[in-house]
Amino acid sequence: MLPLTEREIRASFVNCSKGDAKRLPVPRDLEKRPWQDLDFFGWNDPTMPGRGYLVIPQGDELVGIALRYQTGKSGRAQMCTICLTTHGSGGVSLLSAAKIGEAGRRGDTIGTYMCTDLACPLYARNKRRPSAGNRYQENLTEQEKADRVVANISAFVAMLRS
Repeated sequence: MLPLTEREIRASFVNCSKGDAKRLPVPRDLEKRPWQDLDFFGWNDPTMPGRGYLVIPQGDELVGIALRYQTGKSGRAQMCTICLTTHGSGGVSLLSAAKIGEAGRRGDTIGTYMCTDLACPLYARNKRRPSAGNRYQENLTEQEKADRVVANISAFVAMLRS
């Protein structure tokens, strides 16, 4: 993924108002992010527990998605549907996003179980390890795992558009 600017990030959001996108907290350390290892950029809101954000390259455009999730721990291990990493309690959450367009304005949402820290690309590339959980042994290359992350997050975005 190419490095992003705050302006590009704010302009990318498709499931919240322009005012909400203008007010959301964008990380200040964008220049320190491992862009070469990211298939999408995700972060959690440090001021509002239970809120997160994704910016996903889709062809020639960026798609920004505002997410919500229940805070707290589930008490059991769960697997992320995006990168297939298993985390201990609290490492995977059901993240929901308002659908794009009129359906979202009516309150329709789509959810998926995903790494709560939104670091799926780093888990797929073995750049980050879950604190309590693991990655199952697979006969896939790092690139194949990264391609799977792209396919799974793209499928999530497609559901938000439908």
